[in-house]
Parts: sequence; structure tokens; C-alpha cells
Amino acid sequence: MEIPAMPDLTLKEKIGLLSGAGFWETAALPGHGIRSLVLSDGPHGIRRPAGTADGLEPGDSHPATCFPAECATACSWDRSLLAELGTAVAREARAQGVDVLLGPGLNIKRTPLCGRNFEYYSEDPLLAGELGAAWTAAVQAAGVGASPKHFAANNQEADRMRVDAVVDQRTLHEIYLRAFEIVVRTAGPWTVMAAYNKVNGLHAAENPWLLGTVLRDTWGYEGAVISDWGAVTDRAAALAAGLDLEMPASGGLGAQELSAGLDAGTVTEQQVDTAVERILALVRRASVQPGPAQHDSGQPGSAAADYAAHHELARRAAAASMVLLQNDGGILPLSPGGSLAVIGELARTPRYQGSGSSRVHPVHLVTPLAALADQVPDLLFEPGYVLSADSPCAEEDLADMAAAAAAAADTAVVFLGLPETAESEGFDRTTLELPGPQLELLDAVVTANPRTIVVLSNGGAVTTEWAAAVPAVLEAWLPGEAGGSAVADVLLGRAEPGGRLAETIPHRLADTAAYGNYPGEDGAVRYGEGLLVGYRWYDTRGFAVAFPFGHGLSYTTFEYSELEVSTVGAGASQLVHADLTLTNAGSRSGSEVVQLYAGAPDDDGRQRPLRELRGFEKVQLEPGESRRVSFRLDVRTLSRWDPGTGTWVADAGEYRLEVGASSRDIRLSGAAALDGTVPVSELTTGSPIAEWLADPDAAAVLVDALSAPASASVSDSAPASVSDSASASVSDSAPESGAAGLPASLALVGSMPLNRLARFPGSPITPALLQRLEAERRARRGG
Repeated sequence: MEIPAMPDLTLKEKIGLLSGAGFWETAALPGHGIRSLVLSDGPHGIRRPAGTADGLEPGDSHPATCFPAECATACSWDRSLLAELGTAVAREARAQGVDVLLGPGLNIKRTPLCGRNFEYYSEDPLLAGELGAAWTAAVQAAGVGASPKHFAANNQEADRMRVDAVVDQRTLHEIYLRAFEIVVRTAGPWTVMAAYNKVNGLHAAENPWLLGTVLRDTWGYEGAVISDWGAVTDRAAALAAGLDLEMPASGGLGAQELSAGLDAGTVTEQQVDTAVERILALVRRASVQPGPAQHDSGQPGSAAADYAAHHELARRAAAASMVLLQNDGGILPLSPGGSLAVIGELARTPRYQGSGSSRVHPVHLVTPLAALADQVPDLLFEPGYVLSADSPCAEEDLADMAAAAAAAADTAVVFLGLPETAESEGFDRTTLELPGPQLELLDAVVTANPRTIVVLSNGGAVTTEWAAAVPAVLEAWLPGEAGGSAVADVLLGRAEPGGRLAETIPHRLADTAAYGNYPGEDGAVRYGEGLLVGYRWYDTRGFAVAFPFGHGLSYTTFEYSELEVSTVGAGASQLVHADLTLTNAGSRSGSEVVQLYAGAPDDDGRQRPLRELRGFEKVQLEPGESRRVSFRLDVRTLSRWDPGTGTWVADAGEYRLEVGASSRDIRLSGAAALDGTVPVSELTTGSPIAEWLADPDAAAVLVDALSAPASASVSDSAPASVSDSASASVSDSAPESGAAGLPASLALVGSMPLNRLARFPGSPITPALLQRLEAERRARRGG
């Protein structure tokens, strides 16, 4: 049955559609042809609960391919790979009767302590947004809706249900909203998920500025906004703010609050109708997509999914996301024929995914130990440590046995990482250090055999001060169900380590940007570091880091050359062209991530990160092959958010362009001059004199007024003879030179609001002049 634009529904029926009917399903009205939709966690694989279970434990949900976590796939820097993953997970969603996948996770890694960082891409919004858009577009092209989350400023698990993220407007737009904006504008997600936390005083799910002004009015979003599970505290306030669907079912509480809101006039029936229309549009989209599904039975549908092919994709994606942090002496890849000691319980009992709502019941789990044993006949294994506190084994004895095995082998591979109890949805980490027993084991193994390679399994960054004692470190992250095979592929050289860091690895917690402004107190957390998040912080402040953003080694080498930078066009339509040549100078096929950073003009006193990622391309080359790599940057890409005008502004001047293999490995540099875009300020009589003088029309009025002779009494009452300073040199400074060119005599009063100056005795700025200025400003604005 085709659903009409607005069926003939009663008000009660309409209200009933705006809350879930269960934990994972929306309400249905079979008599009107409106079916229930099934939603599922799914950034890394489908987690559709089996029966009545909530699916939080692996055995409680239907089997599905467990792909690498976002902390891993972000390090691929590969839009096409993210699209492949999106297509695959959507096909499994259709096979299991799922209509909407709750992902991708777009929140910025403000602090490495966030317990849910494994579900997020990066500390950089461009990288997170581009990869998230590729995944979202592919999911929806395959007939399943996506739900970018958690909108917005959900950057910690500590006090996540109520904490107020206090963030200035420029930082919000440039850092914490930017990835969402990229996904909304380029991929058109069917839904967006509102977060638990508050943003500047209002819950995200009940925030009209966030859901209305930004998401809908500015970005033009037309899809449905849904709540995170349990994020609504007042359903009427949430509807008025723009939230269409509350999840999960609220036992009728949401409907009662909406009815009370209608009676009280805090919400209108038109707002109810608008939200219903968005829900019905979502039902229509899901109902016409390809692939059969059975929703009414609560069982998975009959659409086919090729789980074997998806397992191989997960294996390839994991290898493409692993980051070779160091490889002294070229110890990797391992030479064939040598004996190998595999040490660490994580090799046998791997951490391949995160804990919490994204946990997947894998179809086919391969451990690193099994994969290596299958390919290396002469292999020794010792657990070295325990992952459970209930184990009776003494870890000191385990370390001794592991050292003995390492001494008997040509090479030792030690698997270290974070246990499930260290990081999860629901709580944050308290340290960046690896567990003490693991570090003690590593000391013992390195003493026994200096040819020791470390493989890390973790969802968030860990400190690596111990890395100086080993020749090679491979960051495997949480690599999914085929991660064991991928680790073996990379160690043995069957695949290259294709990853580059999507987040900085610091030397210590005290060096991190949010240190001192996290986790907050009294229900609020202040984002005091502003724009300086991740590499922006370390690079601008000149802090040493263990491994920089964008870093990663290959089994081959690359050369950068012949950078050409030019600008075309003028004004707001200008484009910056940056072209360079990349050459594989090694003997193996490999991939490189070419990163383009920009530094804006810094002569206006505004806070500026030293450099910001403005483009990236992953390039695969054969030995000796060269390729021209091109970037095209529009004015918006190089702009900053201007809180005064609420617009994006590109400052005029010379922009520094840097191309490299990380934020600290710049290979080529150039410069491009922009005409800039001038913001149209909304001047009021409370605006400073300098801002009025920067506006040619307003300055012309002030020149006439301030050029009049000042009263003799002013020198005794106004600071530094305000009237004399203003009138003596205004004709030399406005309107040609603007605020930045104020002479020294006027700089003293340049920051004074006009209406304050009017209060001084003898001031040429009179109440009558203020009224005249306001009238002229209104006339110029057309109102």
C-alpha cells in the first residue's frame, strides 16, 4: 500500500508515531499501510538482537560480519574503502530486516581518554567528515538509512547523560559541527541522531539552535532527527526543538508529554504534523529499497548477504588500516624460514572490537595466533600475562616462560593492548598507559631477545615510551573478525601496512589539549582549548609527540616533487590549485597518503592553528611509478567561522600550503594569495568605534561628527581626551584604512562602544546622532 503524503490520522495516532514501539522498532499503523521500521547499531557490523534480548552480549544478537572499528578504518584515509564497507554492512542489514543503521560515529577525539573513541574516526573534522560521508552514501545507495551520531559535542563518556559542553561558536562550527556538516551536505543521511549531553546549556535532543538553526535552516537538512536511546527528558520541548522520533519506547510518557504540551500551547499540531511527515518519508524510503525483508515476524529477512566475501573485505580493510609506527633496520616484513615466538594472551584471546552498543556477534573470528600458526610452522606461544583477574596463574611465572620462548626463537612478536575493562561505551579511561604486567613482560622479552616486534590492540591511543626498546611497532587497533589474518598478512609481507594515524599519539596525558579542561565539574565541561584540538594543539604549541597525526610507515619509500600552486578566479569564487608529483622510489608496490595542510594569514590577532588539514588522497603506486596528485581548494575550505556575522569568512592574504606524509613530515611547501571575503557586520550603537570605522558607509557619518571641535571640558573628564583623540585623526583613518589601520591616537578609544562614548561630557557622539545612525543602518539593511 502506498502511503499518502499525510494519511487521515487522528491526533492520537500521529502522536503515537513520534515514539518508538519497542527498543529497536518504530510504531506501526497497519490500517493506514504504515509499517514498523527496524533500527540497529551498526558502524562496524549489524547488531540485531535475537529474540527479546537487547543484544549487548555477542551471543544475544544474530551473527554478522564484524568489520574493523572506526578507530582503525579512519587510519586507512581511504574514501573508496569506506564506501565498500558501507555497501557490505548495508547488504547484511537488508538480509537481517534492518532499515536504519545507527552510524557513523562522527564525534571528534577531543581527549584520548574518551572510552568510546574506538567508535569515532579522528581528531580532525575534515578526515572524519569525508570518510563518514563515503560510508553514509554507500549505505544508503544500498537501500538502508544511516544515522550520523552523536549530534553534537559528545566527546566524553564521563557524565555523558547530562554534562553541558560549553563551547564557543567558532570552535563549534570549525571543529565539532564540521564533520556532521560535511556528511549532511554531501551524503544526505536519512536520519541524524541527537546526543545525550547538553550543548551550551540545552540538551542536544531539545536544542532548537542545534536542531533548527544549524541543522535545518543553515545546512538545509530535510531528514528525520531521532534521539539517542534515552536522550529525551521533555518530549514536548524536544518536538518544539525539531526532534522527530524519540527512541526507544517510553511507556507512553512521551505521548503524555506531547498531549500536555499541546494543551499548554508549548507545541502546535503543525509541529506534530511536520514530524509525522518526516517519519512517513523515512518509511517510504525504506519500503521502496531493493532486497526483500521480513519485518513483521521479527526475524531476519531473506535478502542474500555474501558473508564469506565480507570476511575477506574485513581482512583487507584491517591490513589497510594498520599503522606501522616504527620499523628500525627494516625488521618487517619478517623473512621467511625463521623461527617465531608469539607472546601475549591477546594473540590467543584478541580484542577485535569495542564494548557496548557496537558489539557484534562475528560470523567467523580468526585470532592472530591461529593465523600465524597456520603460516609459520616453527612457532612457539606463551600467554605472558592474563586478561582476567580470576586467573590463578602468577604473571611473574608467565613472563619468565615467555622470556624463555623469546630467547629460543629468531624473532619475538609480543601482543599488547587494552583489555575490555579499560575502555568501553559508558565510561572513560583514567590513564593512557598499557597495563603494568604487560610492560613488565615486554621488558623481560626484550632482554631475552632484542629482535622483538610489538603489535598493539586498542581502541584509543596509548603512550609508547617503551617503544625505544624495540625495533618495530605495529598499531593494529580493533581490527574486526578477520584481524588475526590481517596481522599475519602484514607481519609476513603478504600485505602492506596501509594505515596512517588519524589521531596523534602523545608522550604523556599532561601534554594533551583537554588536560585541565576535562572531565569538567558541577555538570559542565569547558572546551577551553578552543580550536587547538589534536595536532592543531601539538603543532601550534610546539609540543613534542611520540607519533604525529598522519604518520605511518610503508614497506616502500615515496618521493614528493614538483609542487605547483596557483589561484584562479576572484573573490568568493576563487580556487586554489595545488599539484605535485608522487613517486614510489622503492622496490615494492605500496600506498601513500598525501596530506595537504594550510596555514591562514595570522596578522589580525585571531587565534590560528599553525596548520590544518585541507585535503588528502590515498595513492597506490607500483615500484618506480609516478603520478600527479591534484588538490582543488575553494574559498569555503580555507575559511574560518565568524561569530559576529554568523558566516564563513576567508581572510585576504597569503595562505601557506604544505604537502607531506604527516603534520610533522612536510615535504613541499608553497603559498597562495586569496582576495578574501568580507563579512557584512551587523553594527549597532553598542559596536566599538573601530568596527564602525571599518565600514565605509558608517565611517562617513562618523567622520562628519567626530571632525567637529571638541568641548574644552572633555580633557578633564574623558580618558586620555577621548574626544580629542577621536576627532584629531579620524579623517586620516577612515574609511580607507579601516580598523586595522587606526593611528595610535585613535587606537586608545577604538574598542570603546559608540553608546559608551556618548556618555562622556562634550562627546561629539550624542543621543541624537545615535538615533540617526541606527535609522541609517536599518534603512541600508532594508528594514
